[in-house]
Amino acid sequence: MGARTERSATLVPMALHRHVLASCAAFLALALVAAACGGDGAVESSASESPPSTEAAAPAETSAPPTEPMPTTVPTAEPVPTTEPATTIEWVQHETDDDCVCADGSEFVYFTRTNPASDKVMLYFQGGGACFTEQMCSFGEDGTYTVTADADDNPTDAGGIFDFDNPANPIADYSVVFVPYCTGDVHLGDATTDYSDTLTVEHNGFPNAMHGLDEVVTNFGDASEVFVTGSSAGGVPAPLFAGLVADAMPDARVAALADASGGYPSNGATNEVIGNLWGTGNNVPDWSSTAGVTAVEFGIPDLFHLAGNHNPDIRFARYDNAWDDVQVSFSAFANVGEEGLPAVLAQNEELVEGKGVNLPVYIAPGTDHTILLRPEMYELVVEGTPFVDWLTAFERGDDPGDVRCVDCERPA
Repeated sequence: MGARTERSATLVPMALHRHVLASCAAFLALALVAAACGGDGAVESSASESPPSTEAAAPAETSAPPTEPMPTTVPTAEPVPTTEPATTIEWVQHETDDDCVCADGSEFVYFTRTNPASDKVMLYFQGGGACFTEQMCSFGEDGTYTVTADADDNPTDAGGIFDFDNPANPIADYSVVFVPYCTGDVHLGDATTDYSDTLTVEHNGFPNAMHGLDEVVTNFGDASEVFVTGSSAGGVPAPLFAGLVADAMPDARVAALADASGGYPSNGATNEVIGNLWGTGNNVPDWSSTAGVTAVEFGIPDLFHLAGNHNPDIRFARYDNAWDDVQVSFSAFANVGEEGLPAVLAQNEELVEGKGVNLPVYIAPGTDHTILLRPEMYELVVEGTPFVDWLTAFERGDDPGDVRCVDCERPA
């Protein structure tokens, strides 16, 4: 896995090293922009060539009759078996226009992988840090996020759910739209913010993410299934964008899985501060479920029930580790009590299901952060249920139910 792609599997606490998800324990005010930035590009795949045919040589003529009668026919050579080379599906990088930018104002790019034989598509949001203070938002080594998107984000060498050669991968035959992350706002921002006289940050995550949605609708609009997901910071917007996908593609079956972002409790005051910095309130979807909802009520767990009550046909799921070291750090900033992250995970599930939206969860023991980009997704078993079996059941439309570790003690 390339270093840039690996960042989507890495969040770190506030003011620590650069590849961090300050994925705040906060309510985020979200919204739908009227138009997204443009881009172009097409997927190229290799073509196969047919081998030349083999013909038998004609028998030579003789000047004198043979003493033995000549055979009336000459046997032809056995045909040489040929195998058509498999078509390689390549990732393609797409450029965008000036409306799509990263935190430092540099160009935003995204990637697609088109399987012409499939009518399914995955919209994947990359993770990799967040910021909401001058130090955290620095473009230098002190920053807690990545500020550019470029060829290094190409997911060709990523593993886990991007291992398309693994027969156990439930999305192996999907086309994919891959949205990189370079804005420090968990794909939800829409503001230019001055953190100092010398630091201006383009929190442009939502318009960039909307371009990923536009790519799905424009080039995969006849898909029968759309799987919306992401890891860490990329897991946060998954339920919201599932609602937006369902609006744009009403005939598709839509599902959303949030990977490693379920441990942030609702905190309206914090959300209001961060929401103003990021401009998340500029893009509240015009849904009946959001009518009268204020900024303080747009928390990370609320995205599930707001989208689910807007469109009850959307299916949701969530993966977390009980003592995810990244989420533990941010839970501490949110004044979580002694029961810690497991209690917040349970509280957030109860919040969503208390609003009438089913949210099956898979909670593994330990301190790991994220699962979808790890080869361990094919090996992990909790209480007798392999994660890949649980994920496969969810992908095919079944309710996989809750899987929770029983021995979830915090490692010493």
